[in-house]
Amino acid sequence: MRPKQPLTPQHGAQLAMASIGVSLAVFMQVLDTTIANVCVPTIAGNLGMSSQQGVWVITSFGVSSAISMPLTGRLAERFGQVRLFMYVMALFVIASFLCGIAPNMQLLVAARVLHGAVAGPLMPLSQSLILAVYPEQKRGHALALWSTIAVVAPIVGPILGGVISDNASWPWIFFINVPVGIVALLLVYSTLHKMESPRRRPPIDMVGLVLLALWVGTLQVFLDLGTDENWFESGLIIALAATAAIGLVVFVIWELGDEHPIVDLGLFRNRNFLVGVVGGGLMYGTFFGSTVLLPLVLQTQLGYTATWAGVVLAPVGILPVLTARLVGRNMQRLDPRLMISGSLVTIAIVMWMRDRFTTGVDLGTLILPQFVLGLGIVLMSTPMNALTLSWVRSEHTAAALGMSMFIRSAAGSFGASLFTSLWQHREAIHHTRLTENISAFNPVSSEAVRNLIAQGLSPQQAYALIEASLTQQSFMMAADDVFWMAGWFALALVFVYWFARPPFMRLAVPAAVD
Repeated sequence: MRPKQPLTPQHGAQLAMASIGVSLAVFMQVLDTTIANVCVPTIAGNLGMSSQQGVWVITSFGVSSAISMPLTGRLAERFGQVRLFMYVMALFVIASFLCGIAPNMQLLVAARVLHGAVAGPLMPLSQSLILAVYPEQKRGHALALWSTIAVVAPIVGPILGGVISDNASWPWIFFINVPVGIVALLLVYSTLHKMESPRRRPPIDMVGLVLLALWVGTLQVFLDLGTDENWFESGLIIALAATAAIGLVVFVIWELGDEHPIVDLGLFRNRNFLVGVVGGGLMYGTFFGSTVLLPLVLQTQLGYTATWAGVVLAPVGILPVLTARLVGRNMQRLDPRLMISGSLVTIAIVMWMRDRFTTGVDLGTLILPQFVLGLGIVLMSTPMNALTLSWVRSEHTAAALGMSMFIRSAAGSFGASLFTSLWQHREAIHHTRLTENISAFNPVSSEAVRNLIAQGLSPQQAYALIEASLTQQSFMMAADDVFWMAGWFALALVFVYWFARPPFMRLAVPAAVD
């Protein structure tokens, strides 16, 4: 086999083709974190599951993606960045096809686990490759391109997912990745297959990886099944909780003693890194949990189609697209703690705007908080990276970014499960309280029944209609409760970031793969 050339910057058509190929990969990976959000009720209904169980389609992807991220650097060193990118893209296409042909929820979740596992390395690999193929003086443009694509995809994802779900069938939200992935693969292969990054065979901490998958995966299953199994009244839930806790303890002990740990826990001795990663995880869990809950409320309680639910979600990306470069240019002048505080206050305000939703809420009232939420995103990402990496040594930047991405991805999956579980729990409480008022001795409810009977309904139909109305009101009140609590939680997170210490001037280049 002929030795390959070093991975060097490209020019002209070669640079354009490589950029398009890598950009398509970024677009697909980010798209797949949002496109399924609005399709959950449709997928769950077609496969004979509840909408809450349908959330497993999202959480299984997120948690497996998080688990695979820490492996990216080691695998890139072993196989080379270009070769690993092409391997991952090929597997991503195959996994997408498997998701589309899954005949039941169990096989779909299994396919999504594979889907997430191969999608995890795509983000850090794409960052690294796009920086490598651009000349040094144009790397700022490269990062701007990468960031823009990562922001545009969440706008397109919900609408595209809704249109496909309503006008074709849900498998096409996965099948669409097949031709796009093949094009991306061919473009990268045609421009970069003769080049490769330096390769070596670093040891891979397989024990640490297995322990990581054990405790993170078990914790996710615990959160997903908790409500259905009535939490700690179930022996299964107790066993899952114990396994996750013991797995975490053993994982930490092993990683602290291993010479080549899969996760560098020593980074947590850095105060700013600890604040940034913990705060970022909690923030992203809140953000993503609400992003999953909102389309469920729209479709299951307000009668929105998947397309219109996507339209409601999409405006969140408008402000980031318009202002991302402005924020980037002014980062060095501003204290990231102030910007992140502004982001959290904005998120809190958005949650409190949502906690006033009723069953009669109009489209404009639903869209406005999503548009405002875009400001929170603008003030979140870049300042958070700047604070997190401000005291990290340059040789540890890749590991620090990998850890940060892992925590946020896992927290997003945990947040989705917690929000939907809390929603169900609060619905049960409100439903019980409302039902207590329906009896023959309550003049208001008795009058309502008489009016319905007078309109031609039988007594059974009248009570069934009232029960359906009470259920809808209970779910809306429960959603309002969850958003209200999320708002206060976001506001409380402001204090976490002020434990970080200045200066914050060192802005590490986000190349997550050395």
